[in-house]
Amino acid sequence: MYKLAVFGNPINHSLSPIIHTQFAEQTGVKISYEKILAPVDDFISSATDFINNGTNGFNITVPFKLDAFKLATKLTLNAKTAKAVNTIKIDGDKLIGENTDGAGLVNDLTNNLNIDLKGKIILVLGAGGATQGILLPLLNQQPRRVMIANRTAIKASKLKHDFAKYGKTCGFGLEKIKHNPVDIIINATSASLDGKMPDIAKGCANGAICYDLMYGQQTPFMNWSKANNAKMTVDGLGMLVEQAAISFEFWTGKKPDTKSVIDSLRS
Repeated sequence: MYKLAVFGNPINHSLSPIIHTQFAEQTGVKISYEKILAPVDDFISSATDFINNGTNGFNITVPFKLDAFKLATKLTLNAKTAKAVNTIKIDGDKLIGENTDGAGLVNDLTNNLNIDLKGKIILVLGAGGATQGILLPLLNQQPRRVMIANRTAIKASKLKHDFAKYGKTCGFGLEKIKHNPVDIIINATSASLDGKMPDIAKGCANGAICYDLMYGQQTPFMNWSKANNAKMTVDGLGMLVEQAAISFEFWTGKKPDTKSVIDSLRS
């Protein structure tokens, strides 16, 4: 029996227990998976109590990914570059921190949506933790360029420099985005949570694949992309399931089927 959980605040909305239960049924692995509401200012104590009571690992969602990064005693390359952890595996006395968000996004784009990222121009909106988590896996796909645009240009510029050794990047303010279309636009800002749309030129969406990391509702970004001739408009549900599958395999060694789970959640 694998004892697992997800920590967050808020946490009631989390689909993780449903997703991992389906993975367990597919693979024949026995698990318990609970949602744990941790105090906003005391994730470490909650996580430590859970670890001390015996666990194989756990997921971490907003707002604790940076706290989990500090809690981990060993980090994967994804976690190091993201500077955030969304999955911890217990291995003896080691707490191995991983970030599965970027690989989950890439798997959704390439496997589920059949998009070849090699040679593409990708525009990422936002320069916060979500963007940090997806840049390395995106760059590993050898796109022509990953452009990072943020309301505060200096943050985008910093990410450009931090990730330049992994591929061709550039960073600038949202107001610098030109009307020239790109191949893929990824909304990694928090604007959708507030029901707002990042202020970017309409022409960028023309013929582009527009992907919002948020899921569960039609966002202003998705409405904008459809209204501005996007080739495809997608939410982040597939990414959610794909990143969960990587966590599940990280803990159990079993690789689940994701497409059936995505289909069940969309129905």
